[in-house]
Amino acid sequence: MFNFYTIMKRVAASAALGALVVAATLQPAVAQGGAAAAAPAKNYKPGEYELYSSTGAAVTAGNFAKALTDIEAWKKAAPESDYAAVRSVLQFQALSGAKQFDKVLTEAEALMAKDLDKVFSDPKSGPQAALTVLHSAVIAIQNIPAPTQAQIDTGQKAATALKNYNRKPDGVADAAWTQAKTDLGKAADGALLYVAVVPGSAALAKNDCETAQTLLSRAAGAYPENAYVAYQLGQAYRCTVKATPAKMEEYQPKAIYEFIRALVIDPSLGGTQDAKKMGEMLTNTYVNYHGGSEGLDELKASAKASPLPPASFTIESATKVADKKQKEFESKYPQLAMWLGIKSQLAGAEGQSYFDTQLKNAAVPKLKGVVVEGKPACRSKELLVSVPEPNQQNAQTVITLKLDAALTGKPTAGEIQWEGVPSAFTGDPFMLTMDTEKAKIEGLQVTPCAGGAPAARPGVKKGGTPKKK
Repeated sequence: MFNFYTIMKRVAASAALGALVVAATLQPAVAQGGAAAAAPAKNYKPGEYELYSSTGAAVTAGNFAKALTDIEAWKKAAPESDYAAVRSVLQFQALSGAKQFDKVLTEAEALMAKDLDKVFSDPKSGPQAALTVLHSAVIAIQNIPAPTQAQIDTGQKAATALKNYNRKPDGVADAAWTQAKTDLGKAADGALLYVAVVPGSAALAKNDCETAQTLLSRAAGAYPENAYVAYQLGQAYRCTVKATPAKMEEYQPKAIYEFIRALVIDPSLGGTQDAKKMGEMLTNTYVNYHGGSEGLDELKASAKASPLPPASFTIESATKVADKKQKEFESKYPQLAMWLGIKSQLAGAEGQSYFDTQLKNAAVPKLKGVVVEGKPACRSKELLVSVPEPNQQNAQTVITLKLDAALTGKPTAGEIQWEGVPSAFTGDPFMLTMDTEKAKIEGLQVTPCAGGAPAARPGVKKGGTPKKK
């Protein structure tokens, strides 16, 4: 399993980076410190101007620890400042820069509860300040590995507000505003995805499989085209398989369904993984479980069409597939199936013991094989037989049939059936000897022996001269 927090940060990274650039261009001039202080529009309290100026300079210089110290001093010096809104913006910038993301969310929740447009009412700087608060909260929630429910709620509230924010700052061109909303909307989408997935992933990390499935199924419904959500839901189903192997046949198919859905949507999982390697791994989850790739194309089509598997969905395990094929084989080739069963026992480590205790001198049902040759070639007393599988060429001789009487000629290669009694066995080379009667062999063809001695003429002894009359 991949680290959820790491991947989700990478999923949102490009959108967040673009939004940060946009947010910076829309920041109020006060963020540049002294530049704004040159022409203050409001009244400073005693000693406030110096703290205001130093805070802005510290934020601009990236000295966020000093900025936060200055802000606290500023709050004590002028708790009811005319520049309280500006101070809040600087505080968000400093907290974000210092990576104090939990505090970002705490401050954002307090301001959102008051209505940001009322808190930041100035037509020029107000929208910029509100966007700074919302964007800071959106980035903050995605940087907390295990947020509390309250933090999740705040992050979701901020992301929704950012996505729907339409108050254009004065002095910003329409085209720039349109692009800014697009980029900020991507950052908001990343946060909404994060808060949708993180509760389920947290449950998964605790091996609370059932809760993870419920929450991640909900996330899959909300984000049906997100490959990573599908992947995480697959992990939640597999969680149950690991915890309770007896439920393999119920939950592993569901896990595979979600893995294959992730594969057909985006095997890179939002650009966070090597698409080729991930594609191979996800494909193998199906092949290894099913025992082959048959049916994979159909599953891909089905998984692509729906974020969740149908209620009756299942995938046959390799064991079930093998059992099914074995039954079909036994039905189509009953004699061959019986022989292969015997052969597998004889070829095993306990083959000789199996022969001695169970097979020797036991009546074996009718078998089918192919005559390879006779011993001797003419008037044979033994038949060497192979038992080929379907479409097998040049099958090995595995059975010797010892006949009760010699044949009248030469046996012809071809298929026969027989009944016999096993009498001997060797494992190397493999050979089972069976005693049988010529009368119990079906399909055996015999031809006259080539170059054989002519039959004796009437009145002539074999190998002698005509009798005298």
